[in-house]
Amino acid sequence: MMANVLDVSKYILLKLGEMTTMKLQKLAYYCQAWSLAWDGVPLFNEDFQAWANGPVCPELFAVHKGQFVINASMLGVAPDFAFSAIQQETLDNVLSYYGDREPQWLSELTHKERPWRDARIGVPIGENCTKVIEKDLMQEYYGGLS
Repeated sequence: MMANVLDVSKYILLKLGEMTTMKLQKLAYYCQAWSLAWDGVPLFNEDFQAWANGPVCPELFAVHKGQFVINASMLGVAPDFAFSAIQQETLDNVLSYYGDREPQWLSELTHKERPWRDARIGVPIGENCTKVIEKDLMQEYYGGLS
């Protein structure tokens, strides 16, 4: 059984505590990106879209829409997902590196990286965009960095 984006988000929030919804979106994105790069498989099936402020997962956005900050209790009472040891190591390494970064820093970083940029080709700066950031491109790009 595969985790979903809410399982990963709950894990992030339980580890780091309450945060802005922008930061949660970017941390979930980097957890997915580095799972693809290091482990060769996605953590979850949901996709990220190349929104103006960086990658956003619509399924996660639907849960926090209208909120500025989020905590684990806002994700419902679903039981904690049983991540494998490899998945936990990936999550913990991502959170160790990115977890204390400011939301705007994370957003700006995604804007410099090829997966988000490629998905926004032809879209003016600041304009809405729902193009999917492809997992195979995430795997290729972040795998090349590791």
